[in-house]
Amino acid sequence: MRFVLAIICCKLIRLALRVLGRGGTALPGKVALRICPDMLSRLARGVRVAVVTGTNGKTTTCRMLEKMLRDAGMDCFANRSGSNLERGITADFVSNANIFGRPKRRLAVIECDEAAFRRVCGELSPRVCVVTNVFRDQLDRYGEVTHTLGAIREGLDRAAHATVCLNADCSLTASLAADAPDRVRFFGVDTALGAAPAVSDAPRCIVCGAQYEYDYHTFAHLGGFRCPKCGYSRTEPDVAVISVSALNPDGSAAVLRIDGEVYDAAVGLPGGYNLYNAAAAIAAATALGVPAGDAVRSLARLESGFGRMERFEIGPSRITMVLVKNPAGCDRAIDYLRSIPGDCTAVFCLNDNLADGTDVSWIWDAGFERLFEGEGGGRLSLIVSGERADDMRLRLKYAGAAEDSVRVVRSESELVEAVTTAGGQVCILPTYTAMLPLRAALAAKCGRKEFWK
Repeated sequence: MRFVLAIICCKLIRLALRVLGRGGTALPGKVALRICPDMLSRLARGVRVAVVTGTNGKTTTCRMLEKMLRDAGMDCFANRSGSNLERGITADFVSNANIFGRPKRRLAVIECDEAAFRRVCGELSPRVCVVTNVFRDQLDRYGEVTHTLGAIREGLDRAAHATVCLNADCSLTASLAADAPDRVRFFGVDTALGAAPAVSDAPRCIVCGAQYEYDYHTFAHLGGFRCPKCGYSRTEPDVAVISVSALNPDGSAAVLRIDGEVYDAAVGLPGGYNLYNAAAAIAAATALGVPAGDAVRSLARLESGFGRMERFEIGPSRITMVLVKNPAGCDRAIDYLRSIPGDCTAVFCLNDNLADGTDVSWIWDAGFERLFEGEGGGRLSLIVSGERADDMRLRLKYAGAAEDSVRVVRSESELVEAVTTAGGQVCILPTYTAMLPLRAALAAKCGRKEFWK
């Protein structure tokens, strides 16, 4: 009785919130779990689940995997809103069930927060688990990277029958293979994408503490790592990007090796880091039975997750929104911003709410200086906004921006007006809570779906 009551309450609250124009992504699940604490495990019975976790790339990897499954004729559901704690995941499982808890679709792609992963895995008994990477992120919440890694390890211990897809190029993530013997699929990039980082989240061997050596770098601490002391090193991936022929503002072209077979691939999202997301999605899709060639073809027809390389054309402005939340992800967004040809309006929106991380000191570890190298800064019109706009303006000043060249915009309505009338290329780099209202306002102007759809 409690189970059915929880489902009915969750559905009614979700419906009411969406009628009011709210997402209804977490509160309905929170209420349902209060009524029936074990309801997620009960709703997951009979559902094959792929869970994606990691610091960066979760949402995009899930969108890629969902498309691969749908293109292959596999009907699935997903927590598309990105509400990735247990309560949000529960709300989406309730949405997939009738009032008696029977699932409508029996395949799910679930994005899961790293800290919630240990509990969620115990509830869902996933068929596939993907760990995209581990970076320093929200120190006030996650602590150091070893704490994040420990939480993910506990989750994998509770997913004893899952195929585990791990990033071979991330020395932290790859170390999880020891906890899942004989059921790991590695993915990675076999070629250099960047130079050695100024700051690394994992400079020393996780096994013995010696300094890593690298045959090549992709970005941050990812690449062809090896320990000269104990021999811990990168494992050859089952799904690998073996060469990259183009990295453009609109997408990329690469050659992939999947279980020994070679495929030409066009990826419909820009950025070298999306090659990692593509490889991760293919590793998971093929583990779920999608033919490799079909999975590769799906990459050319991708839609970005909300706020993740999402594009809006409003009036004279061509706007790209790129969520940032930590140094590694911000550096990749800076790479993208630098790749945009010609003049560009760059907008930095910094908040320090709980969902963003209350410690914003990470902005000093991101490489904003690269924006002002050579003639680069001269083509940028700079805007800062958000609750910590003044901190962002100071960071840009020390990176090389002239102090009087940075415009501070305090109100959301003024910011929307500024970006939609700027004209030409506009690139917005917001933290999470800064992104949500701005994204909603831009989506409303161009008839885009709500973020949870």
